[in-house]
Amino acid sequence: MRVLRAASGSEQPVTYMELFFDLVFVFAVTQLSHYLLGHLTVKGAAQTLLLLLVVWWAWIYTTWMTNWFDPDSVPVRVVLLAGMLASLVMAIAIPGAFGDRALAFAGGYVALQLIRNAFIVLATRPESPLHVSFRRILAWSAWTGVIWIVGALLEGEARTLVWILALVCDYAGPFAGYWTPGLGRTATTDWELEHAHFAERFQLFVIIALGESIVLTGASVSDQQLTAASWLALGLGFALSAALWWLYFDEVAGRSAADFEAAADERGRLGRDAFTYLHLPIIAGIIAAAVALELVIADPREPLGSAGLIVLAAGPVLYLLGHVGFRLRMIGSFSRKRVAAIAAVVVAVLVTSAAAALVSLAAVVLVLAALCLSETAGSLRSAVVK
Repeated sequence: MRVLRAASGSEQPVTYMELFFDLVFVFAVTQLSHYLLGHLTVKGAAQTLLLLLVVWWAWIYTTWMTNWFDPDSVPVRVVLLAGMLASLVMAIAIPGAFGDRALAFAGGYVALQLIRNAFIVLATRPESPLHVSFRRILAWSAWTGVIWIVGALLEGEARTLVWILALVCDYAGPFAGYWTPGLGRTATTDWELEHAHFAERFQLFVIIALGESIVLTGASVSDQQLTAASWLALGLGFALSAALWWLYFDEVAGRSAADFEAAADERGRLGRDAFTYLHLPIIAGIIAAAVALELVIADPREPLGSAGLIVLAAGPVLYLLGHVGFRLRMIGSFSRKRVAAIAAVVVAVLVTSAAAALVSLAAVVLVLAALCLSETAGSLRSAVVK
């Protein structure tokens, strides 16, 4: 039975199965937002980051898989459903990942990795580049999986330290070419990607994260007494989410897809660097922004406090830093406007630190709106000139 997508060179659409798989990660992003909201400390932020890195890595590997394997094929669909269940277990365990649900969290993640990677090895011919590469990846995920499970069986700081080690090993895998004794090393040129499908999958994850911020904003307002301040907070929260969407989909998405298409032999390397790694701060920024919006909505007339102000600034700053790094890696171009906007967001938050939360949020929204206006106007002028 056919399991691979059509031959290279034809455009591969995103399937309903992939969209269904992503629903688990809508829930996972919500869990991460709630975890950060309930742990607004340096330690809590670090723990949320670790959890996000695990969730992201679980989704990333499946996205690479479905670039090559057809989700409409029955065997692939069954594997994705099994992986979806494992991901759901992982997401459910997020609130207690550093407590009594550690084994469920690590077990769900490890199960997803092993199921997917073992299937790819079994479903491909021994002489194919995918088979050889995923033998290495399966071996890599097996030994790092042992570290994850060992960490889950420990307590306190020991668990965290072992999990950090496991995470470093996981994230080092692509750079190390998944070097395995007796199997050698995988080169990025072995990863032939269908550019349109691959870029669209990342765009859809950005939509997932932004959608979660909309849901969180709406749910937070609906739980409050509907006053003029809460309506204003809703409007500003929506404007912030809309600005984040605009900055990605008006500038980044279209250009990056075109640049990725033109990359030819470099697609494997760019897929690893620009998409797999440099989209992380973009997603982290959206999650932080969603948490900041919930804090503003909870008490819009009072100052946010130091933790709230840091989260409010961190959201757009991380988001824009991700854009800057992504553009720099894709085309070697440096976005001065976005760097200036990062500085402006920090200044806006500092200047309004003693004011009501609504004022601080409004200042950040104004900076992002000005950036949107400036970049869109520049694009329109360039189009007219051409």
